[in-house]
Amino acid sequence: MSKGKPFTVALTGGIAAGKSAVEERFKAHGVHVYDADQASRVVVQQGSDGLAAIVDAFGSEMLDSHGRLDRPRMRERVFADPSARKTLEAIVHPRIRQWMLEQVQADEGPYVMLAIPLLAENIGHYRWVDRIVVADIPEATQLQRLMQRDGMDEDLAMRILATQASRTTRLALADDVIDNSGPESALEPQVAALHQHYLALAAARQ
Repeated sequence: MSKGKPFTVALTGGIAAGKSAVEERFKAHGVHVYDADQASRVVVQQGSDGLAAIVDAFGSEMLDSHGRLDRPRMRERVFADPSARKTLEAIVHPRIRQWMLEQVQADEGPYVMLAIPLLAENIGHYRWVDRIVVADIPEATQLQRLMQRDGMDEDLAMRILATQASRTTRLALADDVIDNSGPESALEPQVAALHQHYLALAAARQ
């Protein structure tokens, strides 16, 4: 790692666990948050080498009429074909990780945060982060919130949850845990306390 990398905190949590709400509260404290979902769009934007690699692998029919990635068509393709999904991930995931690392190395804040939904599934690629915080809710609450949020039935919601790392796996990685099982108003005191903690950890490393 390059000298001077700011203290780096990775934020993760299962689907519908409220990561976005936590992320927004850290941002309100002035923390720079770099999101893997944002990175996934940047690395395949028009003119990028990521998009060129997708066209090489899947053909120009994966582009829309404006020359951008046709996301619905791409999604259909990878859901229908596991080998296609692996090919796409091999193109996109290394570029996402590189983009995240570059943002961290360029950042001048006392600490930075990376929002990585699938951190537990890819932890081997993020050994360089300094701290992991998990937005956590009980699985029954997670299932209920996912059904309500996305308007899906219980069977589909359970199948989606089954594709992700378990709550136990995520918590085993956690240095810190934010309990998001209550109202959103309960998040701020937890975030404020962790923000001060991370500032102190970052300062101690200088």
